Amino acid sequence: MGIAMAAQRNGDGAAVQHGEWPVPRTSVAAWAGIVGPVLFTAGFMAQELFRMDEYSPLAEPVSALEAGPNGWLQQVNFVVFGILTMVFAVGLHRGLQPTRVGILGPGLLLLSGVGLLLAAIFPLREDAAGVTFDPGGHVVAGLTFFLTSATGLIVLSRRLSRDPRWHGLAAYTLGCGGLALLGFIVMGVFVMPDDAPLHDWAGLGQRLIIILIIFPCRVVLSLRLLRLSAAGSRTAA
Repeated sequence: MGIAMAAQRNGDGAAVQHGEWPVPRTSVAAWAGIVGPVLFTAGFMAQELFRMDEYSPLAEPVSALEAGPNGWLQQVNFVVFGILTMVFAVGLHRGLQPTRVGILGPGLLLLSGVGLLLAAIFPLREDAAGVTFDPGGHVVAGLTFFLTSATGLIVLSRRLSRDPRWHGLAAYTLGCGGLALLGFIVMGVFVMPDDAPLHDWAGLGQRLIIILIIFPCRVVLSLRLLRLSAAGSRTAA
């Protein structure tokens, strides 16, 4: 049976449609979007503390935690974050007013979750000399995550601007997506290649992009989705 659509009003008093997805599922998706970035960040920071003698957060990317002792912990961290990201992306799509190509933005964010799963399936490894290397597939996973995270926010911002409940976040989301895309390009040219001038700061550059740009934007979007879910619950009651 289809789910009945119920009218509600947003904070500005404009009539909007809510109920595209059952409220409990929307709430779960919102919490997935909040918990995912926080849990992932706490997970890799905890690992860094226990590996301070061999691991440099300033020089090495998060993925390098997969190499060496107990690398499976970071693999699990990627898997959990990937699943939560996909749940969030589906809930976000359901929580927005539909448009003709509206699935594209959330779809790109869902692909970023796939990139995280691929990062776990194709982990970085250490050779006999202790040098981290990619046996194959991990670079593709990283490119997938960062590129779809950035472009997903850019594309999503257009759909947000057309929804009265979300239009106030459209410019912020577009700005975050643009900065993340710029950071992706800068990292690819000046940081990540072994002979790049800023290669020794690869870890710092990556963390600035995810902790200051991508993750906060996802949490803000999740909080809005959670608020709309709560409003839907009150309307249903």
